Amino acid sequence: MQATEHLMTLPWPPKDLNPNSRAHWRKKAKAAKSYRATCHIMTKQARIVAPEGKVQLVMTFCPPDRRRRDDDNCIASMKSGRDGIADALGIDDSRFMVRARMGEPREGGAVLVWIGGEVSA
Repeated sequence: MQATEHLMTLPWPPKDLNPNSRAHWRKKAKAAKSYRATCHIMTKQARIVAPEGKVQLVMTFCPPDRRRRDDDNCIASMKSGRDGIADALGIDDSRFMVRARMGEPREGGAVLVWIGGEVSA
C-alpha cells in the first residue's frame, strides 16, 4: 500500500550553493538560509503531511539552461532545500530515502520534488 503522494516545484538552488562555487562563506551561508526558508514556506503552502516511517523523496533537477551538470553537485546544492522540506514536515531528514535524476531544462530552472511514503508489502 502506498501512502499519500505529493509533487511540488521548487526554485533552482542559488549558484552560491553549488559545491564548485567560490563564494565567500558568508555569502554562501546567506544563500543557504534564504533557500532553506523558501523551500520550507513552499512545502508548508503545499499542505504536505509527512507519511509514517521512511519518506521517499525523488528530486528531478530541471536546469535553467543546457549546460552539462553533475548530478552530485545538484544533490549537494539542494542540501539546504532538503532541510527546509524536513523542517516543514516536522521530521528529521534522516528519514528521507532520496533519489535524484536530471530532467529537461526549463526557463529559470526548477527542482521537481515528489514526496511519498514507504512502500510496504
